[in-house]
Amino acid sequence: MLRIATLNINGVRASHRRGFGDWLDTRGCDVVTLQEVRAPIDALPPQAFGDYHVVYEPGQIPGRNGVAVLTRRRPVAVRTWDAEVLMRAPGEEHLHTEPAPDEVPLARGLGRYASEGRYVEVDLAEAPVTVANLYLPKGGLPAHLQVPSRMGRDKPDGGARYERKMHFLTAFARHLSRTRRAAAARGRHFLLTGDLNVAHTRLDVASWRRSQTSEGFLPEERAWIAAQLSPRTLVDVVRALHPDVEGPYSWWSWLGSTFERDAGWRIDYQLATPGLARTAVRAEVDRDHRGVRLSDHAPVVVDYDL
Repeated sequence: MLRIATLNINGVRASHRRGFGDWLDTRGCDVVTLQEVRAPIDALPPQAFGDYHVVYEPGQIPGRNGVAVLTRRRPVAVRTWDAEVLMRAPGEEHLHTEPAPDEVPLARGLGRYASEGRYVEVDLAEAPVTVANLYLPKGGLPAHLQVPSRMGRDKPDGGARYERKMHFLTAFARHLSRTRRAAAARGRHFLLTGDLNVAHTRLDVASWRRSQTSEGFLPEERAWIAAQLSPRTLVDVVRALHPDVEGPYSWWSWLGSTFERDAGWRIDYQLATPGLARTAVRAEVDRDHRGVRLSDHAPVVVDYDL
């Protein structure tokens, strides 16, 4: 059995104060992918990643983004969009970066995002699986939907954040097709995990009627997710195991009572190639740990019977 979890940790230092370390020690995961680690390498908490090998791409934007993959055994290969990552074995205290081996050329359009700490990919030693970890930009609203009185803390930007996200989606679709096929050529299943900042269907947003003009649930964003999925390319593993369930949601605002009412969004995914998806036997969302939320997101945990 291979247990894989993904979590937008929303700051590794804050999440450790809420009990992330205990969750990591007791949940029994073989692989954990983390988004928004939000810490320079020299500011990581002691034992930040527990008893795991870690590959961490912090990016070059202070206090933003950062993606990590934790594994029980050292990965066979690592691929990322930037030049260097932190690679550290359990128990090591020194800090170091190494060039990521087995680099592949960036897909057209991704170069502008290469230093942002949004993507890292590893070939597992535990199983013939390539695990990719993505933190996709949140985006914004197109200009014609921007009404200042309804935008909360966000300020109108003429659609700039929206256009940037759509550009990213187009470029990443090319990369996703390329890396999925490359994994198959190496004789490996492929799994894309992470915070995609898009809810796919009405089952993925508690207040879907009201959310149809919100970033993350716009028709063009939902169409992008749909275009990545098919029985021959990638399968939404959680939805395959819970086909008619509202949710299970993985993100709730810190504001108000949305968490208590389970009025959330499902924007954290495990998208697997069909052979791997067929081995999935259990998918759960850990809404809290010992009564405490680890983040505004919750871990999405899937067991694969390999």
